[in-house]
Amino acid sequence: MKALDASDARPPFGRYSHGIEIPAGWRVVKTSGQLGIRSDDSIPDGAYEQAVICFETIRQILSSGGMGPEDVAHVAAYVTDRAHFPDYMRARDEFIGERHILPTSTLLIVSGFTRPEFKVEVEVMAAKP
Repeated sequence: MKALDASDARPPFGRYSHGIEIPAGWRVVKTSGQLGIRSDDSIPDGAYEQAVICFETIRQILSSGGMGPEDVAHVAAYVTDRAHFPDYMRARDEFIGERHILPTSTLLIVSGFTRPEFKVEVEVMAAKP
């Protein structure tokens, strides 16, 4: 992957790239949105804990496709309140880790999800040769 940045644009607000180029012929994995619910159906109260669960599930999905966080090209996330932004970002940055090429990123504030307990939903697109 290659980072694409707009030289005249404002630098990104966080650890992400303006754009990513995925070379021809690479395999692409796109996840569904993952919610902060454990396999035992428990849902933690905090946005950070929910985001960690989202990223743990995404890690498992990517692993089943022979990929990992280092292969993520784009992260899209949805939170139910601006107050959840720092907690989500902390979990996202932990998931992304230290990388030379950062993924692109989208974060939206939404009115809610299928259940009122949910505060965060995350989906990714990953690519690998």
